Amino acid sequence: MLYQLYEAQRSLMEPFSDFAQAASKLFGQGAVWGQAPMAQRMAAGYDLLYRLGKDYEKPEFNIKSVKVEGEDVVIQEAVELDKPFCELRRFKRFTDEPHILKTLKSQPVVLVVAPLSGHYATLLRDTVRTMLQDHKVYITDWKNARLVPLSEGEFHLDDYINYVQEFIRQLQAEYGNCHVVSVCQPTVPVLAAVSLMASRGEQLPLTMTMMGGPIDARKSPTAVNNLAMNKSFEWFENNVIYRVPQGFPGEGRRVYPGFLQHTGFVAMNPDRHASSHYDYFKDLIKGDDASAEAHRKFYDEYNAVLDMDANYYLDTIRVVFQQFELVNGTWDVKNPKGQIERVRPQDIHSTALLTVEGELDDISGSGQTEAAHSLCTGIEDSQREHYEVKGAGHYGIFSGRRWRDLVYPKMQKFIAAHDQPQRRSGAREALPAEDRIKPGQNTAAVAARKNVAAKKAVAVTAVKKPAARRK
Repeated sequence: MLYQLYEAQRSLMEPFSDFAQAASKLFGQGAVWGQAPMAQRMAAGYDLLYRLGKDYEKPEFNIKSVKVEGEDVVIQEAVELDKPFCELRRFKRFTDEPHILKTLKSQPVVLVVAPLSGHYATLLRDTVRTMLQDHKVYITDWKNARLVPLSEGEFHLDDYINYVQEFIRQLQAEYGNCHVVSVCQPTVPVLAAVSLMASRGEQLPLTMTMMGGPIDARKSPTAVNNLAMNKSFEWFENNVIYRVPQGFPGEGRRVYPGFLQHTGFVAMNPDRHASSHYDYFKDLIKGDDASAEAHRKFYDEYNAVLDMDANYYLDTIRVVFQQFELVNGTWDVKNPKGQIERVRPQDIHSTALLTVEGELDDISGSGQTEAAHSLCTGIEDSQREHYEVKGAGHYGIFSGRRWRDLVYPKMQKFIAAHDQPQRRSGAREALPAEDRIKPGQNTAAVAARKNVAAKKAVAVTAVKKPAARRK
């Protein structure tokens, strides 16, 4: 019933939010009432009301280009695998410069496993943009559970692990090897996925980088950990799980609603958020457009939340935060064939391990991620590293200045040190990048690129310059 009440309230607020947006424009500079007394303050007030009342949809990655060796390289997103609850999304890089193309083709392949813990994978936009300078990057783009029909079945933590394994195998089949980076929540299922692959004798990722995750939530417990540990399993099932109301593809699915998660995020630091919104109001009055735009970008991402399937969420509470099955060695996972397998991190031998923690992390406390080293006893000491980022909070280890200046250089060097030459299919290698775009994906962009390719073919005949090839 709470979900239905929330949707009713949101629908009721929508016209008032639209009115506030229109009123803000009417009082803006150069508008009809822009010269009226207190116009700028009125415009700022209405703009703030609009942003507090609007509905925040899934943001875009919006990564159009990156610099590689000082040259602009064009980025196009493509969905490599489309699963009921997740898309494996690739960021394709295009260039006409032969020396840049050679660099791109030799760079490591990285699977970034994004958290499924309330926000969309776009929260890692800065992570992806930075890594694209030196890597081929894929990311798990988790879907909003309220948009997944009931006919697709349930989604458990075991399914998450099976997805990760399938994505790893996909990249290994394409390139011969890959590296895995997990941020926050997925450190646990990623470690389980690789452990199970090791126990079966499968090929493993070359490296695992684990950043700010609750491998052992008993160490330095934070407010988030304490809530999950101190409330009973039944409390979570009875108080935060609701069914998706009518009007959505996932109608009837049991979920942990995004709006409840958002309420919890804000409740962790209410004073900080109140101050941020007041500062935004003052920036609008002062005409500080840069600060106001920074506020908008942050909260466009922070306020965009998704519903999580109830089974996955409750499994996570039980396994990770209440029974600590990973560190206790009691975690059994059901594979796609329905067989039960025990998670044994000690079976991992050939994968190098890097763990990263923020000194001031208030979500995953000190030592929680580093605990992976004590579990992966089969990895040689020369193949493992731990890095604590001084002065960094949770978000600072994968986004912002400290990520770019401190964490990324360490990660890039670690991945490069353990990389191996890629082995790819000769038939697929021979295809130009423009012809590798899958049917139905951004057909306008495909047509534009083919037109460009046709013009270049004429130029090739005249100057014998090689055409752009797929990295």
